[in-house]
Amino acid sequence: MLEVGSVNKKNTKNILVKNIFDACIAAIMWYAVGSSLAGGNGDDFTSTGENGFAGSGGFFRTVSTANKSAYAKAGWFFGWTFAGAGCTIVSGAIAERATFLAYALYSVILTGFVYPPVVHMMWGAGKFSAWRSGPRLFGDCGVIDFAGSGTVHMTGGVAAIIAAGCIGVRKGFPDALPEGQPVYQALGILILWMGWYGFNCVSTLYIDGYAQSAAHVAMTTTLGAAAGCLGTAAIGFVEKQYIDPGYVYNGVLAGLVSITSPCAVVSPFGAIVVGLIGSLVYVGASKGVKAAGIDDAVDAFAVHGACGAWGVIACGLFATPFYYSVSYYGDRKDDCAGLFYGGKASGSFAAAFACVFVILAWVGSTMGALFGTLKATGLLRVSQEIEDAGLDDSKHGGAMSEVVAASVDGVKATEA
Repeated sequence: MLEVGSVNKKNTKNILVKNIFDACIAAIMWYAVGSSLAGGNGDDFTSTGENGFAGSGGFFRTVSTANKSAYAKAGWFFGWTFAGAGCTIVSGAIAERATFLAYALYSVILTGFVYPPVVHMMWGAGKFSAWRSGPRLFGDCGVIDFAGSGTVHMTGGVAAIIAAGCIGVRKGFPDALPEGQPVYQALGILILWMGWYGFNCVSTLYIDGYAQSAAHVAMTTTLGAAAGCLGTAAIGFVEKQYIDPGYVYNGVLAGLVSITSPCAVVSPFGAIVVGLIGSLVYVGASKGVKAAGIDDAVDAFAVHGACGAWGVIACGLFATPFYYSVSYYGDRKDDCAGLFYGGKASGSFAAAFACVFVILAWVGSTMGALFGTLKATGLLRVSQEIEDAGLDDSKHGGAMSEVVAASVDGVKATEA
């Protein structure tokens, strides 16, 4: 709904089909390859400190008895939802211009081969994971990324900005693009906000014994979103002297993405601060992308990439010892808390910057190679004629009747 409300009506069907395909392609790839590379076997960092990049074995979820357990299947299902979310971030950034072949290829590559190693490094048995009970890097702390500001959102955001840079701008960019549909945008934001409680609260991975953490996460998620929205709206009002709906909508997302990593480890007041700073990060990144001449149709990088990086770094600043001990390991709460709460600079704070750098390097290089190749071979963008007519007309059986009627009326008016 958010993407549909942000593009020309003549591309409505194309956006809807792509979002449904995101879920379907992610499901097949997560089953076949992704969940194995994200978890799997063959990683001996636990015992020797080596590897830590990606798992192996368990392809197609049939190799071991463990993969047949109910808990493993629940974990697979939860992991699939994150993979699909990361993939759909890219589709919005390059809306109205991409060929369906290019879209399908990046969906397969991102969900099957690029995103899963990030999961393994940051959440699984990899070297960065703060979830591990064994040895960890960075003062034995690892990176705090509770529900994926870095792992999910920054991965999708980095892929999105590379895709948007490669594909080029739409006609009318930046000041003469068609007006969006605010009802759909607002509906999409509210649905996303509700869905975020599933991502953040359920990242406890259990409920028995973890309800305290889940309840706290629900509160901080709400406060972060609210602060992000109000902060961004205030910035827009100072800049434009009116409440800009676009700033309001994306402000909610900026707050949500920013609080996704630290939601379990910051205080309620800390969540408000994180959301407010996230609003500044979003506005600055959005303006920077436009100034660079990159047409990101839904501000995917500003929301997910920039605010995702901020969310990871925020953990290294605002994590409190008490809330860290509730959701992670109490014996290292003092060393691994944020800098503002007495934590070591060589602990979670250093791990946060390392996480951001690794995601930039890994996702940037792999997706740069993919989108660069698609562009060089002419497979990335549709022709100007197709783009002018709309992707619904050429790819999905025709544009919606109201779009056709508007086009006919426009032709008649021109002739008159």
